[in-house]
Amino acid sequence: LADGENMHILRAESPGPIVSKLVPRMRKTAGILYLIYLTMTMLEIIALLISGLPTFDAVCMSLGTAGTGGFGLVVDSAASYTALQQVIITIFMVLFGVNFSFFYLILMKKSSDAFKIEEVRWYFAIFGIASILITLDLTHNASELLHNLNLATFQVASVMTTTGYATADFNLWPTFSKNILVMLMFVGACAGSTGGGIKVSRFIIYIKSSIREVSHLIHPRSVKVVKMDDKAVSDETIRTTHMYLIVYMFIFAASLFLLSLDKHDMVTNFTAIAATLNNIGPGLEVVGPMGGYGGFSVLSKLVMIFDMLIGRLEIFPLLILFAPRVWKHR
Repeated sequence: LADGENMHILRAESPGPIVSKLVPRMRKTAGILYLIYLTMTMLEIIALLISGLPTFDAVCMSLGTAGTGGFGLVVDSAASYTALQQVIITIFMVLFGVNFSFFYLILMKKSSDAFKIEEVRWYFAIFGIASILITLDLTHNASELLHNLNLATFQVASVMTTTGYATADFNLWPTFSKNILVMLMFVGACAGSTGGGIKVSRFIIYIKSSIREVSHLIHPRSVKVVKMDDKAVSDETIRTTHMYLIVYMFIFAASLFLLSLDKHDMVTNFTAIAATLNNIGPGLEVVGPMGGYGGFSVLSKLVMIFDMLIGRLEIFPLLILFAPRVWKHR
């Protein structure tokens, strides 16, 4: 394929509203991304082996972390692992949720430029604030602080990066903590990472474009440009980003309506759609970390299968398949 065709495919397949090359040639960009991915996966495997985790567990957990779509090898997911092993998995879950451009800049010894990436700063800020709030909500005395910090950071990382591992049944956590986790299901990880969800970059655009509209209502003659990383975001990107949210909400509402035909409660149905459409894994109540989706009807399971696929493929590439013109011979 020509480099222009490769770029067109990348825009259709890549997570997030904005796609850019790391280097001029698209093929070389892909090679760099593969190298970063494989190197980080090997580093996690080695770290887990050093911590005492069996080889099979280390490889499987690392592959699940790298693809941010992990299934635990035992019933309690990662709860039976040591605190050190849980910390290692937490660190790599967070890292795999970062835009891979960040790592490329680090490798090119451009650390100052790497930390100027606005989405990455927002990502770490959301992770840190959510972890602190949940830790404080769970802690009743000082002796529980470190343990609860470990629980909170692991679960925030797992949900925010859409990995799906668990070290605790957060169904039993206070409502405040559960609400934070549900909100993080929608936020997701960074664009250009292996994580799912709506993506931090889209939320940045939503917030900034909303501020621009309010400012325009107050000062109709003012001209304000939405910027990310000191670069203007095109109106086309803003339009497609808003269209993504509209279609996302329509799919979510339709899926929730179909799941309501089953006899499950509202929290179960809502978080089941949130977990599948955002590729999280566990939700709350019946579909919590110690529960499952086996009790749903065939129709509900088909709906959630569709949600998992369309959520993983960023909605539009899969919707294109339903366009009649795609199936016509040219």
